[in-house]
Amino acid sequence: MTDKKILEITKALSNATRLDILKWLKDPETNFPPHKELGHFNDGVCGQHIKDKSGLSQPTISHYLSGMHKADLLITTRHGKWTYFKRNEEVIKNYLDTIRQRL
Repeated sequence: MTDKKILEITKALSNATRLDILKWLKDPETNFPPHKELGHFNDGVCGQHIKDKSGLSQPTISHYLSGMHKADLLITTRHGKWTYFKRNEEVIKNYLDTIRQRL
């Protein structure tokens, strides 16, 4: 992982709510209501549910999710007008392994 990518991910994680989002998405069944639309969490959690749990405004949570997606921490899937978010476990593992090795 490049230094630039490490800094991009670290910047995306430099906020308590963004860290909470990653924690919540680690166990979506426990942290979010069941998906009426899909009936499963295979494609992640609807952005609206993340917004509701965070208590933040739509523009703020959209900005946070966009930054996390840009840093490759989240994978997005569209279903109609809704966007679903799930953790990018490969990138998270690579980031943590790189930090362990370099620091």
